[in-house]
Amino acid sequence: MYADTRFDLASLTKLFVATVALRLVAGEQLRLDDPVANVIEEWQKPPYDAITARMLLAHTSGMNSGADFRTIAGENVERFALARELVASPGERAIYSDLGFIALGTLISRVAGCDLSAATAATFASRSLGFRPRAAVRSTIPATEEDDWRHRVQGFVHDEKAYMMGGVAGHAGLFGSAADVSALAEAYLGPLHGRPSALLPAELSREAISEQAFDPVLRRGLGWALKTSDDNSCGRWMDAASFGHTGFVGTCVWADPRRDVQAVLLTNSVYFGRNDTRALRAAFYEAAIDELEARRAS
Repeated sequence: MYADTRFDLASLTKLFVATVALRLVAGEQLRLDDPVANVIEEWQKPPYDAITARMLLAHTSGMNSGADFRTIAGENVERFALARELVASPGERAIYSDLGFIALGTLISRVAGCDLSAATAATFASRSLGFRPRAAVRSTIPATEEDDWRHRVQGFVHDEKAYMMGGVAGHAGLFGSAADVSALAEAYLGPLHGRPSALLPAELSREAISEQAFDPVLRRGLGWALKTSDDNSCGRWMDAASFGHTGFVGTCVWADPRRDVQAVLLTNSVYFGRNDTRALRAAFYEAAIDELEARRAS
């Protein structure tokens, strides 16, 4: 394990894809509150024609959370996501949705005129960040699981739906280092403290980490999750204004605007069992804040 080791980022992918979408908004190629049916032609019918980019980013589109990959084997996952029946009216409530971010990836590729992988590479300059790692580096990436379908999963995306999409999807599939995730968090944290970001205008980055949809477990920004209680994975000590996200394989990032601090935890914990690691994550973030406060007090 090295400081620049690349991990399967799992759902932290959503933060990077959300940022690509917000870049299109900043460039006036996409409007947050216009229906996306003018781009996603498959949605030019009720109730899909009411879905906006803001709804996809805030998980309020009404789209189903996901699908068991075993039930959609052999299907085109993107087509399945766009066609699946909604489980709520657009804008009605927050439902964390992989399918919504698959749709967001489709939206990005059609607006940008290139596939999601190319759009992401054009947004982020890091050589260690990207979909579908080259064969030469796969052995350096921590394996995520031994399963009956793919055997040892190493250097290929763990998420089954993303794997079925060829490794490039809006909800999962990116590989990157802790520095890559930290740089992304800084793009949103920095402008709050007068540090400019090359990725987004300050006003748009602030909007992304402000509440877009309430949920009693975890409020939603644009791509980002917002601390809602001390039971969240950021633990007890991070401020109520903190924003972050987790990934299924054991990845996590949280930033505390009041303290102007962030911390990234990348693991491959599912390799040792699909157990809930919230307690581990919370302990990590609480220890980070304890250390920070002790240093500032000395």
